[in-house]
Amino acid sequence: MKKFLLIVLLPSFLFAQNIKDGIQRDTSFTLSSTAKKIMQDYPHASPVIYKPSDKTILLKNLVYSSINGRNLQIDIFEPSNRNSELLPPVVLIHGGGWRSGSKELEWNMAQAIAENGFICATVEYRLSPEALYPAAVHDIKTAIRWLKENSKKFNLDKNKIAVYGTSAGGQLAALVGTTFGMEKFEGENSNLNYSSDVHAIIDVDGILDFTHPAESNKDSDPLKPSAGKAWFGYSYKEKPELWMEASPFNYVTEKTPPILFINSSQDRFHAGRDYMIEKMNIYNIYSEVHTIPDTPHPFWLFHPWFKKTLDYTVTFLNRVFKKQK
Repeated sequence: MKKFLLIVLLPSFLFAQNIKDGIQRDTSFTLSSTAKKIMQDYPHASPVIYKPSDKTILLKNLVYSSINGRNLQIDIFEPSNRNSELLPPVVLIHGGGWRSGSKELEWNMAQAIAENGFICATVEYRLSPEALYPAAVHDIKTAIRWLKENSKKFNLDKNKIAVYGTSAGGQLAALVGTTFGMEKFEGENSNLNYSSDVHAIIDVDGILDFTHPAESNKDSDPLKPSAGKAWFGYSYKEKPELWMEASPFNYVTEKTPPILFINSSQDRFHAGRDYMIEKMNIYNIYSEVHTIPDTPHPFWLFHPWFKKTLDYTVTFLNRVFKKQK
């Protein structure tokens, strides 16, 4: 009887926790679980299922960093018909509320972008059940430095690196892309002889201002911590400075790279976007905004919106890297 009561009283988010390879993981955010929710309100939607393509080569589970025996991995997609030309790399960062998801969620987009003449890397990073903020930021910057260190091996152009992220990954892409050279965000993992600078950012429905009420006012029930509190370890009321520190709109300078914002019709995920663009305009930094009407939050994982997300992304990359005819 006591065991039964204990289970009932546990916060609901803990039911998705499991231990794999000695690492605590949250498995609540998957394509199948998300599809069940999305298709209730959008019956015309269908999940994009990954299928290997003969147009790309996939190198899986390459280790880019090891932390206390914990290997962090990266997957590389490259065009199968490529020549000796250096190709711009795109680092793809999955979503999942900073506590769930996996790099494989970005395989479809990585493969499709690679078919358009880029090298794509989907990155594993430590999530909140394993390590709190800013560990994820450190991991992604380490992956960028690893790619630069191995630029000759993969024949990539280390002077044309883009970061692409969805949802929580979009926030991370924006934060990683705007905080180059700031010691507290760099970490001490490895490859420190190389910079973590990037040259383009694609934020797909990732918030840019954690202090917006849609994020900061969630923690009214201690048994149901928000994704932000689970990542920071503190609610906004407990440590507002952490929530402000992780808000990418704070870091716009004349060195900020061009940014593409692709958004759903859910206003909550636009937090900080317009203010960030205003700051970028002061420095004449190029930006684009595409808000896709009548869309759920994880639209990029589903038809009919996957293709539009891909087209916006490839057009932007070609424009900023001067490949467009």
